[in-house]
Amino acid sequence: MDGIIISSGSLADLLGVSRATIEKRAETGVYKPISKNKEICFLMEDLFFVPQINEMLMTKWDEEKLTQPIRPFTSVELFAGAGGLAIGLEQSGFKHVLLNEIDKDACETLRTNRPDWNVIQGDIHEIDFRNYRGMVDLVSGGFPCQAFSYAGKRLGFEETRGTLFFELARAVNEIRPAVFMCENVKGLQEHDGGKTLATIKNVIEDIGYVLIEPRILKAIQFEVPQKRERLILIAIRKDLADDIDFKWPSPARRVMTLRDAFFKGDLYDKDVPVSEGQTYPESKKRVLELVPEGGDWRDLPDNIAKNYMKGSYNLGGGKTGMARRLSFSEPSLTLTCSPAQKQTERCHPIETRPLTVREYARIQTFPDDWKFCGSMSSKYKQIGNAVPVNLSSAIGRALVRLLNHLEVKKHNTGKNEKVLGYVAVRKWHGMFEGMVCEDDNTLKDYEDRYTDGGSRDA
Repeated sequence: MDGIIISSGSLADLLGVSRATIEKRAETGVYKPISKNKEICFLMEDLFFVPQINEMLMTKWDEEKLTQPIRPFTSVELFAGAGGLAIGLEQSGFKHVLLNEIDKDACETLRTNRPDWNVIQGDIHEIDFRNYRGMVDLVSGGFPCQAFSYAGKRLGFEETRGTLFFELARAVNEIRPAVFMCENVKGLQEHDGGKTLATIKNVIEDIGYVLIEPRILKAIQFEVPQKRERLILIAIRKDLADDIDFKWPSPARRVMTLRDAFFKGDLYDKDVPVSEGQTYPESKKRVLELVPEGGDWRDLPDNIAKNYMKGSYNLGGGKTGMARRLSFSEPSLTLTCSPAQKQTERCHPIETRPLTVREYARIQTFPDDWKFCGSMSSKYKQIGNAVPVNLSSAIGRALVRLLNHLEVKKHNTGKNEKVLGYVAVRKWHGMFEGMVCEDDNTLKDYEDRYTDGGSRDA
């Protein structure tokens, strides 16, 4: 059958509704379903009236992939992790002049793959960015989410001192790039009743930048075979922000699946390489062997499910991450820092084992030649915390188009800027305060990272 096919699950993720809602719309004739491998699917052309689908059908994705910087644009990246964001920005045309990351394994990953990158390992509190002032076009980073202490009614730049966002804002204030971009979990929008994001907006205004209305981007719309969402914040320096109409990246033409990730096709020119990976204890393997492709604990016999899930069996919620086996016909669930955690299982679609390191990397759209350093658990953590490379690249191209616009505007008004010159300077004071993040696992990861040297890129 000709045409692009989308599964009911992918359509549900795209629209932000449940799969049951999509299937109900199919039953009542709102959507015209087709059957593929006994699954409910749809021809995208038959869903042209759905705004998100119409945007994909009418996309400028291919045109935008041709974006090129009109001059070499430079960037500084903070909280760089294993390089998911950095690779995407590099692919879109940015030259990294400094990358900062506290985790030694992630820094070794960056240096191993890009020996020419200026990777500064250490606490961001200890880096003085003033020698880069006026020499960098973009500052970017995925700062960990933290609550602010609300002693006053309206917190500004100085009142957020001690948080990691303050350090990112300090770097921006010292460097004064034309644009800065930061990303975070989508839960930041509602974090602490919206106070956290409101404070971030206040700080951005205080340091002299105009924030474009933040947007949650779904990775599945940007050739990433994973149901991952990120909140993206982009701000332009006030003296450059007049008459600027920023355009967010257009979506790709179709949703990529786990089959696209693991086999030769549109995403990769060969099957996923064999690599190291975790294994299941025999007792767990016997349980997961009973779960069909795309299934979870609900497919288990009741007595086995109760024994496997213990106290979780009687808790509310769908608990669909437990005993979860992925499906080749769907994108992966959001990757975590480990592929075999009981609450967030990521079992291979047809083999009863956790995903391997290279399968993890494929789902995050890392190139196959990108090597990860450290222990196997460190590699999983580095990959699981990364910003998907293809999402980063799409955002990077949008930023390049913005900077191209600013460059043309600058020359039309006769302004000039300094040329490059870089020195990394350290300053020594305080370590990080306690953190509040989107869930207990992420909180523990951040605590490990900034006390023992964990890793994070997302």
